[in-house]
Amino acid sequence: MTEPDPLGRPVLTDDQVAAEAAALDAAERRKHQIRQTTEVHPHATVADAYRIQAGWRRLRLERGERLIGHKIGLTSRAMQTAMAITTPDSGFITDAMDLSTAGGETASIVAADHLDPKIEVELAFVLSRDLDSAEVDLVDVLDATDHVIAALELIAARSFRIDPVTGRRRTVVDTIADNAANAGIIVGSVSVAPDEVDLRWVGAMLERNGDIEETGLAGAVLNHPGNGIVWLARRYAAHGMSLLAGQVVLAGSFTRPVDVVAGDHFRVDYGPLGVVEVEVS
Repeated sequence: MTEPDPLGRPVLTDDQVAAEAAALDAAERRKHQIRQTTEVHPHATVADAYRIQAGWRRLRLERGERLIGHKIGLTSRAMQTAMAITTPDSGFITDAMDLSTAGGETASIVAADHLDPKIEVELAFVLSRDLDSAEVDLVDVLDATDHVIAALELIAARSFRIDPVTGRRRTVVDTIADNAANAGIIVGSVSVAPDEVDLRWVGAMLERNGDIEETGLAGAVLNHPGNGIVWLARRYAAHGMSLLAGQVVLAGSFTRPVDVVAGDHFRVDYGPLGVVEVEVS
């Protein structure tokens, strides 16, 4: 068994990382949840989790998927406290995970295609230039943003959120390894320039089957939805990576996740940013 590293450095071997990435990939493709990574490797660190996530991304790209962007999660203090972490987390988005429809038409989701699916309400930033500096600030993010658009994130759990036998909840290590729970993105058809509206005050009302389930303001995301992108750009720069022009970045949810069940119809009204609708079969 590996021993814990008090500084949070990686402790898993490359073979262990590859095995976990392959297990999560198989769970996604077979539509069958698996045990949590930390059930097998209780001393795995956040650094290990990102290595596993990168391994899974590599498997998907090798199959022909194309990286189109990134997601940021755990942006609220409540969620960070619940996951015993003090920073956000992040995941990847490929073209196969883009569930949007042209022209803002109602998107379709098959619930059985996803493991324990839920929907979150977010804003997405589409970049017009690279962000590649560890000194990035909010002004830089807004200057590098071509437009902002309403977005829903479909989240899922390839490893059990709560183990059905032990009742053990998964940790942030498990969530990060599981691509920070990202399974898909659905964007709207109305875009705004980053300085066209006060993004902190962009709100949304999520209806499920005609009932309001969640409401929120984008300012709940780190006091400004662009601040999550500041965090991600700096983290990437520290590892020699960049956010690239043309990529979409989900800035983080400003509502609680809502369960997705066959037969549901979601209508999310973002006011001046339009409406996003999803039909679930």
